[in-house]
Amino acid sequence: MAEPYRIKMVEPIKMTTREQREEAIKRAGYNTFLLDSEDVYIDLLTDSGTNAMSDNQWSGMMLGDEAYAGSKNFKNLLAAVQDLYGFKYVVPTHQGRGAENILSQIMIEPGDYVPGNMYFTTTRAHQELNGATFVDVIIDEAHDSEAELPFKGNVDIEKFKKLINDVGAERIPYISLAVTVNMAGGQPVSMANIREVAEVAHSHGIKVFMDATRCAENACFIKQREPGYQHKSIPDILREMFSYADGCTMSGKKDGIVNIGGFLALNDPDLYQKAASLVVVYEGMPSYGGMAGRDMEALARGLYEAADYDFLTHRLSQVQYLWDMLDEAGIPIVRPAGGHAVFIDARKFYPHIPQDHFPAQTLAAELYVRSGVRSMERGIVSAGRDKEGRHHYPKLELVRLTIPRRVYTYAHLDVVADAVIDLYQERDKVKGLRMVYEPPVLRFFTARFEPL
Repeated sequence: MAEPYRIKMVEPIKMTTREQREEAIKRAGYNTFLLDSEDVYIDLLTDSGTNAMSDNQWSGMMLGDEAYAGSKNFKNLLAAVQDLYGFKYVVPTHQGRGAENILSQIMIEPGDYVPGNMYFTTTRAHQELNGATFVDVIIDEAHDSEAELPFKGNVDIEKFKKLINDVGAERIPYISLAVTVNMAGGQPVSMANIREVAEVAHSHGIKVFMDATRCAENACFIKQREPGYQHKSIPDILREMFSYADGCTMSGKKDGIVNIGGFLALNDPDLYQKAASLVVVYEGMPSYGGMAGRDMEALARGLYEAADYDFLTHRLSQVQYLWDMLDEAGIPIVRPAGGHAVFIDARKFYPHIPQDHFPAQTLAAELYVRSGVRSMERGIVSAGRDKEGRHHYPKLELVRLTIPRRVYTYAHLDVVADAVIDLYQERDKVKGLRMVYEPPVLRFFTARFEPL
């Protein structure tokens, strides 16, 4: 599908030499997060805040009401969330993890359990810092890169029920339901599963909070894959999705198509008052939280643009395009194609590298040196350690090729595919890494490595 937009402004990028990239990755401790942007040719590190805003969003930036209280831009953001998602209250935050912090503090007591359809790094970190234990209740197939299911992000209802029986509903404040599931490969959750999760949770007095970061992509998958939704609009699908939830955390940097911002949305007035009290401590006034007025305006407009079916169809087609090229070349990748990225199975790419020698981290570094393409590890480094200090060993050891919204063309994706395919031809020559610096929390951001 051709791009459903015209390009009005461009940002020049340059290709570096292999020698320059070898020196850059060494300075970065073989961690792609620590590379300088100017040393990157095609940046597929993340789709978080790396998107291209529209002329409509940029015009909204000029209408920023930067009043300390009562900003009209907050009213526009609130109206957009109420219209598209159906929640009554909105607490703006600087980004999604700000909302996760507040939600975790107002909902979790030490000793609680929070089930979810696979962990996400910052989400689990906030839950654990507030004394909870995360429990993965996603279907087993989500941990198998080769399993092909249309809704691979679904919750296993029996796992959820078993947790309730084992620990008691009173120790489960809410279920964290991601739509889509990042760590599973950007895989969606079906409407039927969302509905069933809500029925089980609410029957036991357990709340449902969604990670809405890529909810528009999830809605598009529902429209394309789930019977009965082909003729429904994306906004209508979004409204039904969120009708089963008690609230959501949102990183506007993804399906809000902005460079900064997020929010916590709620229906319960008492929870809103608690959240509004905390946002003053951590972010700012309840009418701006961690955002400038101009950014709230851009986000309000971006939420509508992300719910446009033509935009979403192109978005998913770019991911599918890259996925198809790698699949045809025999590259081991997560199946089927997800919503925001193509995920390479690094354990199968480098089967001779043990997981504690960080095959995904190795592949991300090798891809950068080969081509100037920056990607991200999503494996043992991202999984971190347990409370006893032992590595978590996730079944999925992945490298994420994340496609920003409205930034790159299909020609850029050709370059990415060629580089990955070339690396695969020489995979037997590569050795792993060892970690030489490790921070105590969210180590994947700043850990440093050196070649074995």
